[in-house]
Amino acid sequence: MPAVSREEIFETVKQTLIDALSVEDDEVTEEATLTGDLGAESIDFLDIVFRLEKSFDIKIPQEELISRDVLSNPDYVNDRKLNEVGIKALKEAMPHADLTEFEKDPDIDKISDVFTVATIVRFVETKLAAS
Repeated sequence: MPAVSREEIFETVKQTLIDALSVEDDEVTEEATLTGDLGAESIDFLDIVFRLEKSFDIKIPQEELISRDVLSNPDYVNDRKLNEVGIKALKEAMPHADLTEFEKDPDIDKISDVFTVATIVRFVETKLAAS
């Protein structure tokens, strides 16, 4: 597959989200969160992943996009918050995610806030670079 620019990836991700979530073009910004801003639910993530796999001809194992092993590991979680070791493990498992805001309040129930449009674009960039 020829090299794809970040802009092309963003446009494809944007169109994928517009189609999968029935949102307006101007709602899909780099900073928009998939759940909070665009209204994605768990079932939508499966559709989005499927569409991205087809659009970019890549495989996206669910564990690669969101590391549930880290979020459910008792060594990393105390009172539903990730500890320092857990945050480090999450950064390693999800290098495509910007965890800056999440680190301030690492409540595992708020992990979906990490998934912005930019996170998905970075993830696809990483997958394409690896293939």
